[in-house]
Amino acid sequence: MIGVSRLLCGGNQPGDALRYGREGASGDLSDRRPVVVWNSTRRCNLKCVHCYIDAEAGLQTGELTTGEAKEMIADLARFKAPVLLFSGGEPLLREDLFELGACAAGQGIRAVISSNGVLIHPDTAEQIKKAGFSYVGISIDGIADNNDRFRGRRGAFQEALQGIRNCRAVGVRVGLRFTMNRHNLSDLPAIFDLLEEEQIPRACFYHLVYAGRGSRMKEEDLSLEESRQAVDLIFQKAMEFHARGLGIEILTVDNHSDGVYLLQQARESAPDRGDEILALLRKNGGNQSGVAIASVDPQGKVHADQFWQHYSFGNIRERPFSEIWMDISDPLMAGLKNRKPLLKGRCGACGYLDLCNGNLRLRAEAVYGDVWAPDPACYLTDEEIGL
Repeated sequence: MIGVSRLLCGGNQPGDALRYGREGASGDLSDRRPVVVWNSTRRCNLKCVHCYIDAEAGLQTGELTTGEAKEMIADLARFKAPVLLFSGGEPLLREDLFELGACAAGQGIRAVISSNGVLIHPDTAEQIKKAGFSYVGISIDGIADNNDRFRGRRGAFQEALQGIRNCRAVGVRVGLRFTMNRHNLSDLPAIFDLLEEEQIPRACFYHLVYAGRGSRMKEEDLSLEESRQAVDLIFQKAMEFHARGLGIEILTVDNHSDGVYLLQQARESAPDRGDEILALLRKNGGNQSGVAIASVDPQGKVHADQFWQHYSFGNIRERPFSEIWMDISDPLMAGLKNRKPLLKGRCGACGYLDLCNGNLRLRAEAVYGDVWAPDPACYLTDEEIGL
């Protein structure tokens, strides 16, 4: 995750401690605890074309019970995991969501929700606040009908937008999430207008990951040049928002090429910020799958991140998450925690490897069948990365 506003414009943002480390932290592996994405259910009321977990409607069997989830949360608290992100499917379809959110918040874990937003009615927003959730990320992947086609439901855009409004009305911090692809790239300027019109304080722009139903969208992904153009606009709008004092935080997700590109752009346009940006990107460390980001699926299986649903390191029903996560007897876990010697091609030779950490290994596997191959979504030229 690249904090575009923080890097380009300075100032402090709520997630800085997660992205750049706590004061006094040593920065080594033993000191870093993962943000845990819990895909709490595969049930969903929508049918999004890019869903990485291939969620669907209807009853799902084998999902963690309330008691099992509470045991996991207690282990995460002892392990000092900083954040538990309740995702899905649609997490609001779990009847015990608010009970479990309160359980996590009560044990010092920051509890947040990733939702499609259409079920967040005024009373639901009140329950979210009462349970102690500190943030809700709501996905909107286009304007009006374009979003509805992407989400597989007519009216989803207006319902999600109302969910954002309902969160804001009760004082729950909320943000918009937008996954970029060729079907919605033309909506990107209008999304920035929407942020301003609705006074949405945060927006995360996701690069497409080839997982779940998203694996069928490789041909609809942005070209390398389109990615660069999209990121140019994102940088421009972040700086405009800052200059106008709007207080809207802008981030990009799932492509650490953005951080290197931002650094190179800043060295030309704002050279006084170059050293600080470089220092922050080094602290961030690039992609953290298997290190500072983790996933637990609905049945309790542990993954390197939420996109690695096809590979599990173990199940919390058999061993605690904390034990599974620190066990490097699995070759993939060991490799992700110390991947730089394993990376091949452009990634292995990149002059900015300490800032990017090889980007998304899953995308490399999806395209080349090799976890350690170059990430095909890196849009930087050989010259730009020092080859």
